[in-house]
Amino acid sequence: MFFRDIAGHNTIKQKLINSVKMNRVSHALLFTGPEGNGKLSLAIAYAQYLSCENKNDNDSCGKCVSCLKYGKLIHPDLHFVYPVIKTKSYSKPVSVNFIKQWREFISESPYHGFNKWMIKLGIENQQAGIFAQESEEIIKQLSFKPYESEFKVMIIWMPEKMNISASNKLLKMIEEPPPKTIFILVAEDTDKIIKTILSRTQLVKIPRISEQTMFESIKEKYNFTDEKIKETVNIADGNFLKAEELLKNNENKAGSENFKKFAQFMRNAYGIKINNMISQAEDIAKSGREAQKDFLSYSLKLLRENFILNISPENQNKILFLTDNEKIFSEKFNNFIHKNNIRQLMNEFNEAYNHIERNGYNKLVFLDLALKTARLLKIKPQ
Repeated sequence: MFFRDIAGHNTIKQKLINSVKMNRVSHALLFTGPEGNGKLSLAIAYAQYLSCENKNDNDSCGKCVSCLKYGKLIHPDLHFVYPVIKTKSYSKPVSVNFIKQWREFISESPYHGFNKWMIKLGIENQQAGIFAQESEEIIKQLSFKPYESEFKVMIIWMPEKMNISASNKLLKMIEEPPPKTIFILVAEDTDKIIKTILSRTQLVKIPRISEQTMFESIKEKYNFTDEKIKETVNIADGNFLKAEELLKNNENKAGSENFKKFAQFMRNAYGIKINNMISQAEDIAKSGREAQKDFLSYSLKLLRENFILNISPENQNKILFLTDNEKIFSEKFNNFIHKNNIRQLMNEFNEAYNHIERNGYNKLVFLDLALKTARLLKIKPQ
């Protein structure tokens, strides 16, 4: 992975490069920022640059033995930890059990997301996590001296998925790291990481990708019209992973499954169609938990956009991130999302998300959400 593979973030890239040139490499870094901004790829590019035998001023050489091994993610001094699942073959899973899928996942795109990783693992209703036994595997992997490079690098993706036992063991390793070991944590939700780990890492905030940078990168990579790219960039809102999905699946015109679910959910709720509510709750519950959480996240986004459209229709082209189908639906629906119910609606959908994340009974969660939504949509604006 090269720095040049990731769109934008030039200032951050240069700071990382300078830290190596000036021999000011921190033993524990935390890359944090929203999904689809390339932060995992930045971590890998930084690790590759650290190990490169012929570094240049802006990137790794790509030709030395170290770079060639990094390109295939097989360098003996590069280690990964990421959320995994229990299977028939692995009752106590660790990351190395899924290394083949992980290498494929990384090579598919410089932009990565948790849901995409779940799909790669073929998850339906399981919860993925980083479990206690992973810490023992980390200790084993880092107990030896570097094989070929100056540093051993441990990249931990989504450390917020660590259970408390794994987190405490990781904290001890960060406090007393093995010699010549670099930890790079790559996270989206730092609120779910224990504070003692946060306090012992050097924070590197990685923002969303700018619209101009994304436009230029897509134009170079894909054969679409400028109008199509601009529409995609607007909807993606700095998430390159989302932009790639929109372009590959043509969601701008066809509409997503989440949109169809949301529109039907709101129609059932407003019409107080109890039988339809029950039927849809059962249908949604049949999908995997990650798909359910994705639907709820999407719903929160669309509620927000409709509220903004309601209170500021004159600025809709500047501030809204809607597909054509979403815009058509929202032209009428936004009238029902206003200051007297938006906060309660957002709270209910957030609460449903939390229940699903904690393995709540999904049929009951979605039926309860539909009934509460039906009541809140009947609240009239003042």
